[in-house]
Amino acid sequence: MVKVVGVRFKNTGKVYYFDPEDLDIKTGEGVIVETARGMEYGTVTLDITEIKDEDVTKPLKKIVRIADEKDIKRHEENENKKAKAMEICQEKIRKHNLEMKLIDVEYTFDNNKVIFYFTAEGRVDFRELVKDLAGVFKMRIELRQIGVRDEAKMLGGVGSCGKGLCCATWLSDFEPVSIKMAKNQNLSLNPTKISGVCGRLMCCLKYENDIYSELRKGLPDVGDKVETEEGLGKVIEADVLQGKVRVRVYTGEVGDNGEDKMTSDVFTFTRDQVKKVDRSTRPNKKDGK
Repeated sequence: MVKVVGVRFKNTGKVYYFDPEDLDIKTGEGVIVETARGMEYGTVTLDITEIKDEDVTKPLKKIVRIADEKDIKRHEENENKKAKAMEICQEKIRKHNLEMKLIDVEYTFDNNKVIFYFTAEGRVDFRELVKDLAGVFKMRIELRQIGVRDEAKMLGGVGSCGKGLCCATWLSDFEPVSIKMAKNQNLSLNPTKISGVCGRLMCCLKYENDIYSELRKGLPDVGDKVETEEGLGKVIEADVLQGKVRVRVYTGEVGDNGEDKMTSDVFTFTRDQVKKVDRSTRPNKKDGK
């Protein structure tokens, strides 16, 4: 086991582990830590706790110090400079007629570099833009292209559920989401209903997918042929949560179009009351037919 504290560098996002050493650190305090980008200001979101060695990315960097008034003032100054930097960069983008959308800007704590985040449909040649920005800010310039999901995370918003976007409020990492998850939960496949404000499939499709997958075990899918106490039938609806299926039973007759006829009555069965059979199975014809 190893002692760590959790530090976050933005209001939302991933929590990174650091070695607290002998510092008395509490949740909510600002701290100065060393990262791959240099010294950074972060906020403690997890008190000193012990976790398994395998859950830590080594080497574990140490907390340099608890932020003092000078550190806090510098951090606030960096935050206050962002609006002006956005304005300048946007002006330069228009000047060079670049097809890119500026999303956010971030100063490193030591003021050695300013990072501009943007989205674009494809690759953007921003070499001249970097030269212009370097001439204005007199520091290293980094332009970082991000995806539409990252854009939603940075800008925030309200989802179709009426609550703040998960990615902008508490979700630390994006996980793969597929259309199969929507099908698994019997959701409408209308893109406008299962897509988030970012235009991608909603992250929340994954939250209940595991339990739906578990409940689906042994439950026939819509279109499956099943053997029931009423005879051979076809599943027309499946209620995953209740573990029930609605079935129309074959009459044993064949219609003019060559398809097997089914009764107009619909029967409801539990998963234990039906047995899935091969789809090629044909119902027995009634006597005299």
